[in-house]
Amino acid sequence: MCGIFGYVANSNVSRILVEGLKKLEYRGYDSSGIALIEGKKNIKVRKAQGKISELEKKLKDKPLEGNNGIAHTRWATHGKPNEINAHPHSNGNFAVVHNGIIENFREVREELEKEGYKFKSETDTEVIPNLIDKYYQKHKDILKAIRETISRFDGAFALGIISKHEPQKLYATKRGSPLAIGLANEGNYIASDAYAIADHSGKICYLNDDDIAVLDQESIAIYDKDHNICKREIKYTTFSTHYAGKGNYRHFMHKEINEQPAVISDIMNTYCNRENNKIIFPKANIDYKELKNITFVACGSSYYSALIAKNWFENIAGVNCKLEIASEFLYNNHFSDSRLAIFISQSGETADSLKALKTLQANEAVKTLVITNAEHSSMANIADYVVNLVAGPEIGVASTKAFTAQLVVLALMAIETAHQNKFITDKRKRELCRALRSQPKLMYEAFESEKKIVKIASKIKHIHNIIYLGRGTAYGLAQEAALKLKEISYIHAEGIAAGELKHGPIALIDEDLFIVALVPNNDLVEKTISNLEEVHARGGKIIVITEKSVVKKVKDIAAQVITLPDVDSFAAPILFSVPAQLLAYHTAVAKGTDVDQPRNLAKSVTVE
Repeated sequence: MCGIFGYVANSNVSRILVEGLKKLEYRGYDSSGIALIEGKKNIKVRKAQGKISELEKKLKDKPLEGNNGIAHTRWATHGKPNEINAHPHSNGNFAVVHNGIIENFREVREELEKEGYKFKSETDTEVIPNLIDKYYQKHKDILKAIRETISRFDGAFALGIISKHEPQKLYATKRGSPLAIGLANEGNYIASDAYAIADHSGKICYLNDDDIAVLDQESIAIYDKDHNICKREIKYTTFSTHYAGKGNYRHFMHKEINEQPAVISDIMNTYCNRENNKIIFPKANIDYKELKNITFVACGSSYYSALIAKNWFENIAGVNCKLEIASEFLYNNHFSDSRLAIFISQSGETADSLKALKTLQANEAVKTLVITNAEHSSMANIADYVVNLVAGPEIGVASTKAFTAQLVVLALMAIETAHQNKFITDKRKRELCRALRSQPKLMYEAFESEKKIVKIASKIKHIHNIIYLGRGTAYGLAQEAALKLKEISYIHAEGIAAGELKHGPIALIDEDLFIVALVPNNDLVEKTISNLEEVHARGGKIIVITEKSVVKKVKDIAAQVITLPDVDSFAAPILFSVPAQLLAYHTAVAKGTDVDQPRNLAKSVTVE
């Protein structure tokens, strides 16, 4: 949820800290700050409410210099998003940046207040430097003080810590929340996301829960939960500098929408042999012939990709699927015959999904598969199987390329399951794989409708309510499309199964209501058009997204038609994602909202 960055070196680290925060701003942007050890023992802090540009202004007026520092960009959980509540929090002896939630902070705070410690903020984080200080007075050893401190906490956290008592050392620890360590010749780094340090370090390691890392300019030592020095595997980053900036695009989201053809090509080349259509996921050796029941667990856009996948698995592979929202799954009893639980999380750090995954780990009869865009994430590290989306870093908060990457991976799994269980022939498998390989070309054709979508967006930017309609896989996409519009334009939108219109929602339709209909040319097309006739008869304004072969059937009832090339109905939700994303994007641009960093949202939801 929040972004942590830290750097210890033999030169001034202030500029690098701010650069690191800019790459983590997608994780939180209510406020930001840095803390440095200035001179030999003085902790100096600069904080600002709002975007990182406000922090840069403060640092320009009052620069900081030091060889050891921590930085933070915040998404508020406890306390208002203001400068007082911004991180780092310091008591003069220790400074801390924190991602996560300390669930029992109130009782710890009351204990510390009774002992004379003063608090300025409303946050849970401020107890951390004070509790460390308390235990440092007891042990005169920072490592022991941190160990005793984290033993007191309930909840999830990732921490970066500096102290005037050891001005050349940077400490880091985690439980539940993500934290990466970067090793480099000119110093060493910590960050919430390896992407933030990829330009500085090609060597990354990840801490286990309750590890404590001690970094200085030249070395890193890691202590496990039993306080024994240990080694963690060094991994080599593969992030391309291509993802580092927006290029010629105004927003990351627009760039990422346009990256989708390349991402899909990469997925197909990685997991599906072009010559024989053999589908292999190297880290997911699933026995497809044993797949009779699947439970999907996910949140947000990932949940909607699972909803689409449910349709695929049930209709072409004969697999019974159960779909669970992770936050609800956690607190229900589960009676299921599923032997495979598929968890879908772009970041692999989603708090609800991670907790649900840990819950299922105790059930040896259920194998767990994580589909994620972060193959070294917390969820990936503990699952039985992992599939990497190979989509590259996604910076825009509203998911685009990670969502379609999920669809392609899930489609490949459904195809392989269907083929191995003889629900589809060799010929049909070839056709379906060819349909997926054709998506990049068809997407480029879909981009030709963008100018029309811009015009439509200018007409709906003042609308307060929009309904998205779809049937079959288009129903799942309708919900995802509605979410996109809500997230970045702040227009209320709802995704509805077209057949459900007459069971209540049709009462909303009047001449002021816009309906966006997703109408692929499949065996349900006539039924969907019949539903649109009902909307048209009541004066609703209809925007239809459909294929060339369907345009004649809808032109008389649609106010606007966004035309796509004809596509195999199996792959339609992948292609139809493009205009849905572009409509949300250009509506938000027309309204002047913050597209990449919409209010109240953060990219990775790492707290429940």
